Amino acid sequence: MPSSVMPTTQRWDGGRSPAAVAAVGVRKSYGDKTVLDGIDLHVPAGSVFALLGPNGAGKTTVVKILSTLISPGAGSGEIRVGGHDLAADPQAVRAEIGVTGQVSAVDGLITGEENMLLMADLNHLPKKEGRRVTADLLERFDLTEAARKTASTYSGGMKRRLDIAMTLVGSPRIIFLDEPTTGLDPRSRHTMWQIIRALVSDGVTVFLTTQYLEEADQLADRVAVLDGGRIAAEGTPEQLKRLIPGGHVRLRFSDPSAYRSAALALDEVTRDDDAMTLQIPSDGSQRELGALLDWLDAVGVEADELTVHTPDLDDVFFALTGSQQPDQPKEFAR
Repeated sequence: MPSSVMPTTQRWDGGRSPAAVAAVGVRKSYGDKTVLDGIDLHVPAGSVFALLGPNGAGKTTVVKILSTLISPGAGSGEIRVGGHDLAADPQAVRAEIGVTGQVSAVDGLITGEENMLLMADLNHLPKKEGRRVTADLLERFDLTEAARKTASTYSGGMKRRLDIAMTLVGSPRIIFLDEPTTGLDPRSRHTMWQIIRALVSDGVTVFLTTQYLEEADQLADRVAVLDGGRIAAEGTPEQLKRLIPGGHVRLRFSDPSAYRSAALALDEVTRDDDAMTLQIPSDGSQRELGALLDWLDAVGVEADELTVHTPDLDDVFFALTGSQQPDQPKEFAR
């Protein structure tokens, strides 16, 4: 693992945003196999939080614990979901949340509308209210025309939309989506992203697990990388990208004199004399870019083009989920 990826701990201070999910020291083992080895989570209300990790890292186990489907392990610290203590009042937690798992909850033998009405009954909604909510959600998820068709005839994207619509029948304020777009085509995946953004704009908190790094980059306010039962790193997508070496600023010149002047004056620069470009190591931060622009202005050198290149979440993922396990998670101030 590159040395710049090796983490140092920065703990959250008391000024953090109100948490929809807050957990400290969550543990879970199955026999001799440790799945979760003391993870901490803080998910601000009204945000999208993405949990990434390789297959078998424990992402689904985290979702099952936070949604009360399984119990955390002995020695786990406090877990609060929607402000409720998960151990002391799991029923209050269930009233706050909705869960869409990897396996669809849709019954293919009945219609989409019947699936929705069944969920309304399970949420103890009066008949009239259940029909109103069903109609509203079917329209919101563009399923009205297909509402009276058997769900087995739905495409994968339609089934996934129906799955989430069913989850929303009880008006949860926190939704757990466990790999919601796996198996969907690119168009259906983008439709699902629009749905998730709309939920958050309504104040819903979304806890998302995904194998698609682009998905986390597009949607998440904060991302945590789970590996070996621990959180290897956590922060905004941009903060995580800056953990990985290889970021640089590229300057392109059309004036040979300006190019030579900049090349001679700058330290640690990679030259391409044919293209008249200079590559300067940089984390892409505003501070570093500002310093570079100030320097160019001070020496009277003008570049025709400045572009910033930073590692993407693929780079972060592969760097953090290698064979070397960090001792402490990297965290960033909120």
